[in-house]
Amino acid sequence: MTENQQSQESHVTQESGELTRRKIVVVGAGALAVAGLGGTAFAASAATEDGRATRSATSAQDDAEVCYRLTSETVEGPYYIDADKIRQDITEDREGIPLLLDLKVIDSETCKPIRNAAVDIWHCDAVGVYSGYEDMGNGGGGGGPAPTGAPPTDTPTDAPTGPPPGGGHQEPTDDTRYLRGTWRTDRNGHVAFRTVFPGWYRGRCVHIHVKVHVDGEWTDAGYEGGHACHTGQFFFDEESVLASAVVEPYASNAAERTTLTEDTIYDQSGTQGGLLKLRYGKRHIGKGVRGSLTVGVDPEATEDGQGAPPQPTTSASPSAS
Repeated sequence: MTENQQSQESHVTQESGELTRRKIVVVGAGALAVAGLGGTAFAASAATEDGRATRSATSAQDDAEVCYRLTSETVEGPYYIDADKIRQDITEDREGIPLLLDLKVIDSETCKPIRNAAVDIWHCDAVGVYSGYEDMGNGGGGGGPAPTGAPPTDTPTDAPTGPPPGGGHQEPTDDTRYLRGTWRTDRNGHVAFRTVFPGWYRGRCVHIHVKVHVDGEWTDAGYEGGHACHTGQFFFDEESVLASAVVEPYASNAAERTTLTEDTIYDQSGTQGGLLKLRYGKRHIGKGVRGSLTVGVDPEATEDGQGAPPQPTTSASPSAS
């Protein structure tokens, strides 16, 4: 007795939306293919001495992906630059531990992959400096202990300095663009970037910023229109950060470090909150790290990260984003 088998076809809904003023211009040489990322100097599985891949214990928590859960939204932070680098390798000349960031973007309601989305990532270098804002130094002046004593009662006479609070945007101070880039998701919702393990600056734990744009159009000039349906951040467990801290140039970063549990942006919810799953050789993290995460978004929503920042907890210091 035979059984009839039915095949299922996946349908990708093409949604139209009013074009915005957002436009990405392709610059530089041709972008790397995903296959090229797989052939980096470090193995994608980051093997240990005996050839077996190792996953950090903390980042292995909450292994089961629950497709209907929205990944946490966060503030954009002051250092976003509307993407002008269409590329997967965003390293440029920055030194640091090689990091392969492998993401999958899905519709959190239907569980279907979102294809042709534009994914932006940006982060600081090993010593806490953001491209485009080198004049701001390590982290741009955020952080520090909470103020003590009575608040001042006199009227300030000097113009405020430093980055704007919350999701406010700071205009770039220079033309550098290292550790920034945009690439499209494939038919399975996957996108990969080659970069370096981020460093830290006072007031924030180690993190990577991300935006997901949908409803736009990919053209010969880049990506046009659409809207941001997700603005978030990816985080690294303490074990991996401590391992990186003994490797140069991270070891030269003298900034006071905020831990994952002290951070005012991370919501402590594991992978749903953006905690990456990491694979690397525990005794040889310098050879490379692979970070991965499934990002659940609502493609109908507009999440530009311009809302109010989370309220700091008693264990955390105020911070730039």
